[in-house]
Amino acid sequence: MAEILALDDVQDATVLIGKILTKQGHTVHCFTEEDKAIAHSRENKVDLAILDIKLEKMSGVEVLGILKEIQPAMKAIMLTGYPTVETAREAISLGADEYCVKPIDRDELEEKVEKVLKSRGKKSAMSV
Repeated sequence: MAEILALDDVQDATVLIGKILTKQGHTVHCFTEEDKAIAHSRENKVDLAILDIKLEKMSGVEVLGILKEIQPAMKAIMLTGYPTVETAREAISLGADEYCVKPIDRDELEEKVEKVLKSRGKKSAMSV
């Protein structure tokens, strides 16, 4: 299955993502700090990053840009409690493949992760 990086400044959110996706057979590495998530991606293969847009030190979109420089083939799903078209467009321009609105819905997350991972090697699966 996939190597997944989950980054959210709320630890409960990363724990939830980890539990849901581990049950699906994925390996999930959970982070609440941007620098630790970025360091992990420099040392380990990441198939999919699940990033909250609102973080402590930088935005999830900024982290996405850095992660895509490190691992251009990595897929990404952005999480937000404050969805806007502008944020979605910015995330897409940096390579996000999908968007999930918080609070996290288990079925939606499973469905979007499966969709994004199936699209590996293809153009973005998301449209705004």
